[in-house]
Amino acid sequence: MSSNTSSYICPNWPAPSSVRAYVSTRIGGVSRVPFDGLNLGLHVQDDPAAVMKNRQLFASYIDMPDSTTWLNQVHGTDVVNLPSNSLPESADAASSCSVNQVCAVLTADCLPVFFCNQTGTQVAVAHAGWRGLCAGVLESTLAQFDEKDSVMVWLGPAIGPDAFEVGGEVREAFISITPDAEAAFKPARKAGKWLGDLYLLAKQRLVTAGVTQICGGDYCTFTEEARFYSYRRDGKTGRMASVIWIAE
Repeated sequence: MSSNTSSYICPNWPAPSSVRAYVSTRIGGVSRVPFDGLNLGLHVQDDPAAVMKNRQLFASYIDMPDSTTWLNQVHGTDVVNLPSNSLPESADAASSCSVNQVCAVLTADCLPVFFCNQTGTQVAVAHAGWRGLCAGVLESTLAQFDEKDSVMVWLGPAIGPDAFEVGGEVREAFISITPDAEAAFKPARKAGKWLGDLYLLAKQRLVTAGVTQICGGDYCTFTEEARFYSYRRDGKTGRMASVIWIAE
């Protein structure tokens, strides 16, 4: 494995030794401004050759198998089980029970959520922006597991609770489904605006779904500019990848 450890983060969770999970940062890579760094998203108008080089670099840093399926993410709730001979047109989560099959999502403020069971025989990762989170992408991902009470979760880098400003309609959308979601919002300085806590909203939904081991939720992509891409902060920017697989 490469020594370029600033280019990725390893989740701090009690996953089995067979589970490999990483999140890329923006540090390193060959992309130029405004994607400067390790941009792994091909859909953001970066030079495709630079993105492919970055993907190769990231894979080499973490010894990632050459089996990654990159999803067409649409802030929905569909989950694809890999490997698959017929991928859906779009999906926002991936799950697998196959060894060396890499599941991946791309983010730049949205919440990447890692899943695995206690025996290390199944893994998944979900892309949870507020729309997908509210609509149930975490519950859809969890539904792929046979034993829900054995699933552990790690919440990856996302926009933090002091930076995620939303309108009242977003707050009401969550509260209409989960009244406890009110605790995840506080008034912002702008009239009619709220600061939302994606991490808390995700934890609430996961706990309600029966997950008892939830780790992570310690970053803010918006404020940690040197480390992470942020769509809210920069608009035109790159993407980080969150990847997980079962090692041999």
